Amino acid sequence: MNVLCFQLVPLSAPKKMADFPSFFPTGFFSILALLQMSTWCSAVSKFSVKGPAQPILVLLGADASLPCQLFPEQSAAHMQIRWYRAQFSPAVLVYQNGQEQGGEQMLEYRGRTELVQDSIGRGTVTLLIQQIRASDDGQYRCHFKEGYISQEAIVELHVIGLGAAPHVHMMGPEDDGIRVLCSSGGWFPKPRVQWSDMAGAKLPSLSESQSQDGDGLFHVEASLVVTDSSLGNVTCSFQNPLSGQEKVSALFLPEPFFPRTSPWKKALAGTLPVLVLLLIGMSYFGWREHKAKEREVMERKKESQEKEEMSSNKERALAAKEKLKAELDQRKALYKEDWKKALLYPDWRKELFKPAPITLNHENSSEGDSDPVREENFGKEAPSDTPRDCNLITLEQEAFSSGRHYWEVDIKDTDEWTLGIYEMPMQGEGKCNDLPKKFRVLEKKGPDYRALICSNQDISQEELVQIEKDPQKIVIFLGYEDGDISFYSMTDGAHIYSFTHCNFFGQISPYVKLKSYLHQFK
Repeated sequence: MNVLCFQLVPLSAPKKMADFPSFFPTGFFSILALLQMSTWCSAVSKFSVKGPAQPILVLLGADASLPCQLFPEQSAAHMQIRWYRAQFSPAVLVYQNGQEQGGEQMLEYRGRTELVQDSIGRGTVTLLIQQIRASDDGQYRCHFKEGYISQEAIVELHVIGLGAAPHVHMMGPEDDGIRVLCSSGGWFPKPRVQWSDMAGAKLPSLSESQSQDGDGLFHVEASLVVTDSSLGNVTCSFQNPLSGQEKVSALFLPEPFFPRTSPWKKALAGTLPVLVLLLIGMSYFGWREHKAKEREVMERKKESQEKEEMSSNKERALAAKEKLKAELDQRKALYKEDWKKALLYPDWRKELFKPAPITLNHENSSEGDSDPVREENFGKEAPSDTPRDCNLITLEQEAFSSGRHYWEVDIKDTDEWTLGIYEMPMQGEGKCNDLPKKFRVLEKKGPDYRALICSNQDISQEELVQIEKDPQKIVIFLGYEDGDISFYSMTDGAHIYSFTHCNFFGQISPYVKLKSYLHQFK
């Protein structure tokens, strides 16, 4: 922007004008001086402001730096600098007379903004916004003013909020399939939701809804009806549209949970249109013959409408209750048929296993205590000859060599533990040989969970196990002939881990200790 500088000059030539040749017109030098002064003022007062070419991306809760630069490079310390959004006032931040002014500042930015002045002498001014919120998303304008000259630039700020991992669960049978719901909150802006199968093929959502909390963060729910029982797993992903970051969760769909279509329903679907046409024809002729009687019936229906409605509501409630009970019985029956395929419902699985009479003995973990504490799961005292190998479980029968058994262990408020089974190999005539015990255990050490296959000398297999919620009680299922050891959390009924395809040849005993098994190898 050019600035015009005005100067008053006399219309007549100076006295020294007479010393110059007469071919210069009167007032020539005054006009020349005025033009030079205007050009000089225009050159000195011209400047522009530039911001970043691309939007600035900042995570929710982090600090954002919004830079502006004067061109050509010059000091901005003496200028008035204003950062504002849609309205010029009140502003995000005002800088004048070498310091920040709080009189015009917006309430939501007080205590959260600062003008970084490290490079203000070179014309670089940066606005620092602390603890970014969703409401901070959008355009900002940096306004520079020097005298009557002002310039400004636009800076775009995009806030990125990454929500929680999606929660996926089955809602129940619907339209010859299973309805699945996926939900997650804490996103900004609104995330993209996508369903896919095991092969990565995209599946269209049946419905999608959204809401915003008081902080402006999005909570989104999407549903899907799966009719193909061979899919196995479905995956739900939430993706931030700005950064491309996503969070994914999967759900296993057991085949027995899908509704089974009866043959008579297919036959009825083919004959139903013909029957409808016949009924329409018969109804038309019957309506003409019995018009008067139908009017009387309609009047009676209006009189008894309230009574019928109350009776109908009771019948629907009873029918719904019976339907839910029938569906539950059907699912339970399907589960018992294919319980090996499904990793759900530990309470139902107990019906297929025999409870093992065990006793938890804390004597091994409190050596030197004159009065050791004993906790019993099945109300029997622990024998006095409990092995001194840190195993806190005493089995009140012979070790297992066949059958299906289960037992529960309370691990409430325990930060380090190991639980599972150990196998004592057998040799001729059912006697134990001198080979080391083989352990299949699940252990916790701090926040980490691991599944181990090991002996007293080494570890043959170690696998990290992901658990969303720390369990307070764990139930262990042993299927000797099935070769299966499964761990379930009784806190929320979730499956934790399974050792499968185990070939048992010896006697198996439960195992618990309040130490990590890994510490003796590290």
